[in-house]
Amino acid sequence: MDAFTSSKKQIRADNQQGRLNPLWIVGFVDGEGCFSISIFKNKTSKSGFQVFPEFVVTQGAKSLTALQELQIFFNCGKIYENRRIDNHRESLYRYCVRSIGNIQNIIIPFFETYSLQTAKKNDFLAFCKVIKLMNSRSHLTDDGLISIRELAATTNRRKMRV
Repeated sequence: MDAFTSSKKQIRADNQQGRLNPLWIVGFVDGEGCFSISIFKNKTSKSGFQVFPEFVVTQGAKSLTALQELQIFFNCGKIYENRRIDNHRESLYRYCVRSIGNIQNIIIPFFETYSLQTAKKNDFLAFCKVIKLMNSRSHLTDDGLISIRELAATTNRRKMRV
C-alpha cells in the first residue's frame, strides 16, 4: 500500500471523526499555502546548485492548531517557528514538507485528487514539473537547471500589471 492510498484511508477516517475535510484543506492551502522552489549555490553538488522544493503553509501562533492538524492529516512534514513577529504581534509558524518522497507520494497526489481553485493551481503545476525533472535527474544538468529556474520564476510571484 502506497502512502497516498494510506492517506486516502486516513481521509475517510478523519471525515468520520469530524476532523479535516479535504475540500477545507484545499481552500486553506489556496489562501495560506505555497509550493516553493528554491535554488541555492552548493559547491558539493554536481551542478554547483541545489534545488530545494518545499510545500509550506504559514499561520500565526493563534492558529498553530490548524498546522498541527495538517501535519496529522498528511502524516508527514514538520512545523517550524519563525521568530519573526507579524502585524498581529505573534510568532509565525510554518508547516513544511521537504522530503521529495513525501511530496511525490502524499502532497502531489492529494492536490491532483482535490484540485486547487485559485491561481495557486499554476504554481502547483510548475512545482510538479520541477519534481518530475528532479526525478529524471535533470536538475544535475545545465539545461535541466535552466528549465527549473524558468519554472521557479513563474511561481509565488505577484503578477505585474502593465
